[in-house]
Amino acid sequence: MRDRGNDDMDKKSAKKESAKNEESTKDLESAKNEESAKNEESAKNEESTKDLESAKNEESAKNEESAKDEGLAKVQEKIAVLRCETVSEVCAGAGCFKAFNARRLHFANTPKDAEMVGFFTCGGCSGRRVSRLVKSLQKSGLTTIHLSSCMLLVDEYPRCPHLAEIKETISKLGIKIVEGTHH
Repeated sequence: MRDRGNDDMDKKSAKKESAKNEESTKDLESAKNEESAKNEESAKNEESTKDLESAKNEESAKNEESAKDEGLAKVQEKIAVLRCETVSEVCAGAGCFKAFNARRLHFANTPKDAEMVGFFTCGGCSGRRVSRLVKSLQKSGLTTIHLSSCMLLVDEYPRCPHLAEIKETISKLGIKIVEGTHH
């Protein structure tokens, strides 16, 4: 026969074990609930971030489309000056740069944020270098070519005999032409 003292001890041990199991179960459930809450919050944050990014992208696309529709899509003007090979032997080009920097004379309508991306000669009569150099400058975003005043003047220098062909070459490449720089 078992002793009553042993039974009491077994009951107490069983109660302790049961209490421990209940506590472990509660801790486990609590940890699961915390993990679940964290996962839900993380998912909400991810979804919120995606929604915000999507809204920003949609707004940006709408603004771009609206600007295009209104013809307002602004492209920074990038300019090059094309000058006469023969005249370049006696002219350093300071007048062209002064006019550009001060936005005066033939640069008067040039935006303040425009950049000078090239300053080159035609390559000699026939303008043999024009096409190649314009194509090269297009890689830098060239939008406009100013034909230097020396190519256009009649009194100080002989007028360029190939001006029409040079202009045609530039036009075929889709570049805007402005006649003149500082005279």
